[in-house]
Amino acid sequence: MPGAVTIATNMAGRGTDIQLGGNIDMRMKAALKGDETPDQIAQLKRQITVDVEQKKRVALEAGGLYVLGTERHESRRIDNQLRGRTGRQGDPGKSKFYICLEDDLLRIFAAERLDAIMRGLGIQEGEAIVHPWMNKALETSQRRVEQRNFEIRKNLLKYDDVINDQRKAIFEQRIEFMRTADVAPIVKDMRHDVVEKLVWRHMPEKAYPEQWNTKELIEEAEEIFGFHSPVDKWAAEEGIAQHEIIERLTREVDQAYAQKAAMLGPERLRAVEKQVLLSVVDMRWREHLSFLDHLRSVIHLRGYAQRDPLNEFKTEAFTLFERMLLDLRTTITRMLLRLQIGQADEAALAPKAPTQTYEIHQNPDTGENEMARSDAPPLAPDGFDRHNPSTWGKVSRNAPCPCGSGKKFKYCHGTAEAATA
Repeated sequence: MPGAVTIATNMAGRGTDIQLGGNIDMRMKAALKGDETPDQIAQLKRQITVDVEQKKRVALEAGGLYVLGTERHESRRIDNQLRGRTGRQGDPGKSKFYICLEDDLLRIFAAERLDAIMRGLGIQEGEAIVHPWMNKALETSQRRVEQRNFEIRKNLLKYDDVINDQRKAIFEQRIEFMRTADVAPIVKDMRHDVVEKLVWRHMPEKAYPEQWNTKELIEEAEEIFGFHSPVDKWAAEEGIAQHEIIERLTREVDQAYAQKAAMLGPERLRAVEKQVLLSVVDMRWREHLSFLDHLRSVIHLRGYAQRDPLNEFKTEAFTLFERMLLDLRTTITRMLLRLQIGQADEAALAPKAPTQTYEIHQNPDTGENEMARSDAPPLAPDGFDRHNPSTWGKVSRNAPCPCGSGKKFKYCHGTAEAATA
């Protein structure tokens, strides 16, 4: 609008279309009350259009939009965007920026150059400075800020690359779990790896048998595998080595897992293994990302000890990733070996007889609802066999065929019985 002054912060007008003379659509929305007729709306739009055109001519004669900046942004791109507001689609306009020598942009990034300019020009305090040297000093300070911000983003990207490498590794493994129909070999390898790592941690390679910590090994093995293992008796045998203990403990763990598998059944076991595998991977990965975020927020303190924070972050992140993988395998092994099946679970796993269902039909003559049982009859005393029609008993014509075809009995085996009759 001609003569209008808009006071705004940093990037004024970005996201808003500033039109000389005003915006016709916005003025229409403000003027309409909702009860106008189409003719009244058309007349109102003509009046607003004429008014906007008149005000636009006045604004163009006055020079168009004038942008007055009270400071300069750290980025030249933002300043150029603000200048660009004055020339919307070829409209005329002007822009002018003022900056104080005490602004952070000049005080921090161009202090030495400003001192030389002030001494060379002999500028007094409070005097306005208009000189190409000032523009050059301002451009130099903005360039330094942009370079500094670029280095910050570049440094952050290096940290992101470390996390991204780990993300690729864990997601490739997760996709492999999802695409594999039977994850039993993967679970078995994890189980054996947990046993091996457990034994070597409490029975180091170069340690004497007297130095073996069998007590903690038994306690930790019982906590993970869910049964007590006589590792102390094995360790007391003459000439026994760690490899033999690993083989014996692995054999016991496999036997315990085989018992769990027999309780669940092969199909149910495959589903449980994959579900546990994927859920544990997702849970541990989320926890790992949380640990990395905390590490990233404090790793810069290593710089006070004359260490490169990025290298320290890589080392710590790799250690955390290895620990996460070991904890992942341990958690999966613990959950599968300590899986308990209660009576309710056994009842849910057991095969069920067909349940009784009913169909509701509306009588077109009376309009009343009629209920008809459409389920298969109870099993015959000698057992139900879907391949043997003699064990089906009397089946309703509208009931699903007991053979499992998905069709109604009258359209499946019912037709054969009718033909025989």
